[in-house]
Amino acid sequence: MKTISELKGHLAIEFESQEEFTSEFAPQISLGEILFPIDQQAPEPGIINLKLRVPGSNDFSLMAKVFHRADGKTAAVFQKKPEEILLAFRPKDVAKSEDLEDFSTNKSDWDRVRGLTRTEKLLLAPKGNRPERAILAQDNDSLILYTLLKNPRITTEEVVKIARSPGLSPNIVDLILSTTQWSTNSEIRTVLVQNSRTPTPIALKLLPTLPEPIIRQIGKASAVNQALKQAAVRLVIGKAV
Repeated sequence: MKTISELKGHLAIEFESQEEFTSEFAPQISLGEILFPIDQQAPEPGIINLKLRVPGSNDFSLMAKVFHRADGKTAAVFQKKPEEILLAFRPKDVAKSEDLEDFSTNKSDWDRVRGLTRTEKLLLAPKGNRPERAILAQDNDSLILYTLLKNPRITTEEVVKIARSPGLSPNIVDLILSTTQWSTNSEIRTVLVQNSRTPTPIALKLLPTLPEPIIRQIGKASAVNQALKQAAVRLVIGKAV
């Protein structure tokens, strides 16, 4: 993958091959975003016109919102449905396999999953494939998100998205923190602390475990729980002494 700066506010991302796109970036896109490698040019935060180029396919242009994540990486969030992008780069005669399941979704999948009743979504969540999980993760129903975490194939990236969700609930926080591979992940802990839906006592407990630059950001942020902000400031001062 390489980025090419075009006009101001315009950026092109070129993928080296269909394989690179499928294995490394389709999973990110299915979650509605793409990360810029640290050794590549990344745009400043804001709205940009983004052009995606995959060998053997037509260019795909869309609007995206660029922002700096808590882990220091830069990401672009798409203003189009992920499945619409993936479908545009679907290989010809793609196999119906788990490895390429990201490409099995399309507009009808989106409509189908979004059109399910709450009970049907709850039944689908623990067994859904990646495209179905990506759609369900955008639901703000806390019980659906909780059930989605029970899916044995859920990835760390998907858990991060749920931890960032406005549908986060104390039960979801408890489940995430009771799962070792998630509770020890720095990005997940950071997102939980920054989510206002995380109970303050839990956020305060997690705060000292975050990287110092993140703690400093929280101490300077305006839209942060005052108790959390003050605790962050005390930690920064304590480290400086």
